[in-house]
Amino acid sequence: MHCACAVADSTASFATRRSPFALIFAPVRPLLLIPPLTQLNTPYPATAYLCGLLKQQGISFRQGDLGLDLVLRVFNREGFQLLFDAIEQGNFNLPQHLSDTLLRRDAYESTIDTVIDFLQNKNYSFAYRIANSDYLPQGNRFKTIDDLEWFFGHIGVQDKARYKCTMYLEDVADLIQATVGPHFGFSKYAERIARTAVSFDPIEEALQTPNNYFDELLLSELSNYFAREVPDFVGFTVPFGGNLYGALKCAQWIKQHHPNVPVAMGGGYPNTELRDLFDPRVFNYIDYITLDDGEGPLMALFENLRNADKPAQYIRTFIRENETVTYKNNRIGGDYSHKQLPVPTYEGLRLKEYLSVIDMPNPMHRLWNDGRWNKLTVAHGCYWKKCSFCDISLDYISRFEQSPATALVDKMEQLIAETGETGFHLVDEAAPPLALRDMALEILRRGLQVSWWGNIRFEKTFTPDLCKLLAASGCIAVTGGLEVASPRLLELMEKGVTIDQVARVCKGFRDAGILVHAYLMYGFPTQTDQETIDSLEIVRMLFEQGLLHSAHWHQFAMTAHSPVGLNPEKYGVIRTGPEFKGFANNDLYHEDPQGANHEQYSDGLKKALYNYMHGHGFNLPLQKFFSFKVPKPRVHPLTIVNAIKTNLPDPIETPGFYLIWQGVSMREISRNAEITELAFIFHRSTNRVKLPSAIADFISSHLDRMDMHAANKLSLAEALESFETTLQRDKEWIVRQAWYNDLRQSIWLLKLN
Repeated sequence: MHCACAVADSTASFATRRSPFALIFAPVRPLLLIPPLTQLNTPYPATAYLCGLLKQQGISFRQGDLGLDLVLRVFNREGFQLLFDAIEQGNFNLPQHLSDTLLRRDAYESTIDTVIDFLQNKNYSFAYRIANSDYLPQGNRFKTIDDLEWFFGHIGVQDKARYKCTMYLEDVADLIQATVGPHFGFSKYAERIARTAVSFDPIEEALQTPNNYFDELLLSELSNYFAREVPDFVGFTVPFGGNLYGALKCAQWIKQHHPNVPVAMGGGYPNTELRDLFDPRVFNYIDYITLDDGEGPLMALFENLRNADKPAQYIRTFIRENETVTYKNNRIGGDYSHKQLPVPTYEGLRLKEYLSVIDMPNPMHRLWNDGRWNKLTVAHGCYWKKCSFCDISLDYISRFEQSPATALVDKMEQLIAETGETGFHLVDEAAPPLALRDMALEILRRGLQVSWWGNIRFEKTFTPDLCKLLAASGCIAVTGGLEVASPRLLELMEKGVTIDQVARVCKGFRDAGILVHAYLMYGFPTQTDQETIDSLEIVRMLFEQGLLHSAHWHQFAMTAHSPVGLNPEKYGVIRTGPEFKGFANNDLYHEDPQGANHEQYSDGLKKALYNYMHGHGFNLPLQKFFSFKVPKPRVHPLTIVNAIKTNLPDPIETPGFYLIWQGVSMREISRNAEITELAFIFHRSTNRVKLPSAIADFISSHLDRMDMHAANKLSLAEALESFETTLQRDKEWIVRQAWYNDLRQSIWLLKLN
């Protein structure tokens, strides 16, 4: 789901073109805020996208992350003293492990500043003390993994220390949730209140309840922004349900203390949950709720504020008129396409104060929480947009737009200059493979040194050689949806991939040194017990073969905007609720009369996956992970091994493929009349290939044309035609020869047009 008070992507092509609104907007001073809580390690990108446009248009702005503000307000020595005092005064009835945490308050108070400094990368050398001693107080979370040496070894000091600090923070968070901060979590705040909130009643009730300890701290942090300068406008991005209460609580404070400041809300939660809104009570706190990409709606709101004497014009905006919710979309023009938008800006955010944490000792899983990533989007929407569980009827999926690779890499360079960070997380629904190819080529052409990762589909376009190209440009990891590893269900959900295809694509990424994470699903309509276990067995084999590095199970949820939600009968399920009462309308209840009892599989699937992610349990029967009887897997034990045993043949009949050489150098080792040995030298290895001498001469004389940036690149068709003429054999025979396959280990084959 895209971020945004609204998100659209960026490109520098619009940078020289002023908005028709720009002149009248100059006096507006907006404040855009990320409510608690999303991530500890990097800002959620919604406000950065919007502020990029505001900066381009010369509009003075401020942005802030209230989640980070709240965490840093509490997690310091003084904050801990006040926190523990409040807990002790509350006389809470605590379980033993939390009582022990409270009894260790002196140890926590004396170490918290050091922990935060270390997680902010300010105290590198202190890792040795944290990792290899009892410096930190240890609570229940430290029991999760007994043998840290097995995961981190004896030299993984930094990672081991970071993991221990993360467990330390989680121990304190457990105590907070059980006492003075029941809403608190490091990636959410009062998420339960917003879950399936078909009625505004529970949210209204929570907002009218006296503030708890953390509410007061949150509002104090909010007031600091107003103490520095009262803005003309406040916008909250609400990407998830776990941000809704925090946004509304802050909006409530603004209405009480600065009633003339208009407040807007947008983002992923309104985009998916509030499209059918008719309960006006939310407008006691919020003046405007925008849908989909927020740049156009936001600029239209600014125009209305600056021209109050003229009839207001809106873009995709809910307002309250005469105690009735009204949807307004009456402005002609003023929206922005993907390629029009400028580079995001993180200006004003506390970039050096985010915390790099490791909540699981898994090299892929840690990317979400460790490191400060610049966020970019390759393309708006999804180029596939067929998956039946996905919200393909909504704009953030259905409207697919790309921008040139040159513009995307321009933005990378601009963000590096602004933030000093060279890591990028591409936050696409599914980045198009050919767009990634073009981006990689442009990165390499400029000699830009970056690392990047993002979401993809496991489709056949990701050949082994394309994976190598992406790795050469800085790709370190990919995430993608395998969902249900069942041929019947993959077809039913219109995923557009097969298990064999997924295995081959994962192998290509793995062999290129790229980490792979899979999103897994259970409980899809009509999924049987046997299909659930067979799916787990496929996942086990993928991990056992080293094709996956991490994964995550989630239970299928039927949503109002997905094909399943729009037509449940087609998928064999029955919608049973909930009754819509005017607020959120997205998550739907359903019965699956043909399927298994899906809920009972949750713990076992997650337990098995946890073991596989840590290299354990491959030889255990699947029954060991479940407390009830499950069927034995029926999939062939060599399904994955057979899928990856051989590479697919080169597409010798398909035009547009070119031979690419991306090594350090090549030299001739030996020669006789028939055979010449060439050495292809790479950064980490040297490949020696014995070729027919005439073929070796051709390769040597055409090496400059195999440069990826050559103007006159060497096509596969041209090379094979020359080989056929030289050897007097057809191309089908040539590509079956051992020397050809050896040559292809050193020379990539890429489709470039």
